[in-house]
Amino acid sequence: MKFDFAVLGATGMQGRIVSRDLLENGYSVLLCGRDKKRLNKILTRYKKTRFQYVEMKNIDDVTKVIKNSGADTVVNCVEGDWDLNALDACIKANANCLDLGSEIWMTKKQIALHDFLKEKGLISITGCGSVPGVGNVMLRYASQKLDGINQIDVGFAWDSNIKKFVVPFSIASIIEEFTDRASVLKNNHWKKEIPLKTIREHYHRAVGKEKEFFTRHPEPYTFYHYFKHIGLKNIRFYGGFPEHSFEKIVSMIELGLGSKKEIEFRGIKLSPIEFLTEVLKDIKYPKGYKEKENLWVDITGTKDGKKKRILMECIVPTLKGWEDAGCNIDTGMPASIMAQMIKKGEVTEKGSFAPEAVIPPEPFFKELRKRKMIVYENGKVIN
Repeated sequence: MKFDFAVLGATGMQGRIVSRDLLENGYSVLLCGRDKKRLNKILTRYKKTRFQYVEMKNIDDVTKVIKNSGADTVVNCVEGDWDLNALDACIKANANCLDLGSEIWMTKKQIALHDFLKEKGLISITGCGSVPGVGNVMLRYASQKLDGINQIDVGFAWDSNIKKFVVPFSIASIIEEFTDRASVLKNNHWKKEIPLKTIREHYHRAVGKEKEFFTRHPEPYTFYHYFKHIGLKNIRFYGGFPEHSFEKIVSMIELGLGSKKEIEFRGIKLSPIEFLTEVLKDIKYPKGYKEKENLWVDITGTKDGKKKRILMECIVPTLKGWEDAGCNIDTGMPASIMAQMIKKGEVTEKGSFAPEAVIPPEPFFKELRKRKMIVYENGKVIN
């Protein structure tokens, strides 16, 4: 069977969201991963799909799987920093590649392949989820209304109706956001900030006031890469967490459960974060649990010689029928939308990009609205 798309890491939360969204839009999808039982519902419910075991360490094997799938576009949702492996396999299989984003050093390597991918006639887009992802496209939209940009603040904030801890997204990524030094651009100079020393309280639509702090994200690099020529000198990324989630995560860190250093227990070597990741997979959302998230980009610039500020926001609810995903739909669904835009010919420029360089905002926002994600410009709904 020839497939429209292949999804790497289809067994994880985001992989399942991407796969289901593609399938519900009528496409065929090869589900690639290591834990088939986590895909039983999708494999039973949808006919135009199959499962294929893959191990991301083996690039040749991944290349063979992609080639055999017949898919010309691959969405990489594998947890951890496997984006370069996925892109390498896609290049060898002559397929377009999208991923959810990774660390700045890896993003730099991907963007550096732009000319090579252009010559190959392939498209690579890194950071296709929420932030990075939706936020990048909102910046593209706002930038078209400005002559210059001086400062960009960007981030996410979320809350839930039931104040009980659930894993909002990859716990390994969350702990890194709390602990890894964050890259901040201040007056054209890069600084590394300790996240928990930068806490502030800030208000966001549909979420209210909560703690947020600088976090390690790729947007400062890609924003600067694409907009420094029009005066961009200041960039800060903020992660916002409700109190009930914030306290639990800090406690896990203080107890050493976020450590990547291997320990030995009864002859088995593993790191605390690996153990924690597996334990938290069994935590279920409480009955009636719902989330709301605000993805936001605050841009300060100039238009016709006058200072202008544009606040872009995307409000994300828990969708009926997708309750077990919470607000994680705003990561998986945008990646699915961008992949479909390539398939439909709405994205045609070849090379390696972040979304702000290549995704047309209006059709993208229209697809978000179909999925109940509302986009605001300075408080006014635009989709």
